[in-house]
Amino acid sequence: MSRILVKICGLSTDETMQAAVDAGADMVGLVFFPKSPRHVSLTDACRLADIARGQAEIVALTVDMDLAGLQRIAELVRPDMVQFHGSEPPEACAAAKVMLRTRVMKAIGVSERADLAKALPYLQVADRILFDAKPPQGSDVPGGHGVPFDWTILKDLDLPRPFMLSGGLDAGNVREAIEKSGATAVDVSSGVEREKGVKDSGLIRAFVAAVRGAGKRAEAVKEQSS
Repeated sequence: MSRILVKICGLSTDETMQAAVDAGADMVGLVFFPKSPRHVSLTDACRLADIARGQAEIVALTVDMDLAGLQRIAELVRPDMVQFHGSEPPEACAAAKVMLRTRVMKAIGVSERADLAKALPYLQVADRILFDAKPPQGSDVPGGHGVPFDWTILKDLDLPRPFMLSGGLDAGNVREAIEKSGATAVDVSSGVEREKGVKDSGLIRAFVAAVRGAGKRAEAVKEQSS
């Protein structure tokens, strides 16, 4: 197994952004969605992005945002990737990718194997698919609820694009999630918070360390079986 990528999403303070970078996170996510407790202003996002720039990939998470808003983020924050976490159709993702000249990731909410088919229309557009747990009924925020789904439905999934696993992950269960899903990239938000929307530097370090440990274990198992 190649290196397992780690994304810490919903960062909103200098301290926790620096903690994510120092811990070795591969991607850091900034949320641009006012209904989310992790939402950051453009001013704060620019400062936070500068802490990570050149050390981790900067991901801008948006939810059904119009093109003008996306362009402003692209110009000011200069993310490496835009994550579409709403009901954006493939055509909108494709148009944004061309106009923003950036890579894109599309989040797909899942709870059962049949939901995986929702990723198919995006495979020609998205550079990466993120499989996240469906939000609780009635929620107006699409992610960050700390709810897992059945990770085994992703096992042996054969896609022409890499995928990332999200939803209910934390330092205590991420190894199991990786083993059951076969994921080579994981995303965490609420699992590294001491309260909703408030990241904890210690939990961030613990999560990244747990993922790195899972990767080493997977390599050891692979070598023993070969």
